[in-house]
This record gives sequence, structure tokens and C-alpha cells, in this order.
Amino acid sequence: MRQSQAETRRQNVAKRSMTKEAKQLAGLIAGLRKSLDGIHKERMSTKLTGAEMGMLDERRNNLLLTIAALDDRLSAVQGLIDLGRPHIIRVH
Repeated sequence: MRQSQAETRRQNVAKRSMTKEAKQLAGLIAGLRKSLDGIHKERMSTKLTGAEMGMLDERRNNLLLTIAALDDRLSAVQGLIDLGRPHIIRVH
């Protein structure tokens, strides 16, 4: 009986932890998308040199890669929560 209660407690803690992580990831992704919009608007400026446009393109590409990676992580976390298999993810 005690093992069952301890396992239930671990599952509840893990679910809360993963739900918190999912909310944080969603907020971070939203902020990065906003930055991406800012870069797009800045790039539309006609006063930019080729080097400045290249720099903005590089920043945009880095943001897109970061957003894609975070989207993957968010999807994985949400999938585990939906499957009822939450666990505490340790990042080293």
C-alpha cells in the first residue's frame, strides 16, 4: 500500500513539474516568435546594407532552429502528459 501511495505521489509531482515545463516552453516559444516578427519588420527596412541583412538572416535562422527544437520538446512533454506517463526530465 505504501509503495502505491509513493508511486502516486511521484506521478503527481512529475505531472505538476511537466505541466509547469510545458507552460514555460509555450511562453518562451511565444516570445521567440515575437522576436522573429521584429526581425522580419526590421529586415523590410530599405536602409539596410547587405551585411546588415545577412546578420538579420542569420539571427532569423538561429531563432527558427531554436523554436523548432523547443516545439519538439514541448510536443514530447505534452505527449507524455497526455499518455499519463509523466516523469521528471533531468537536463544535464
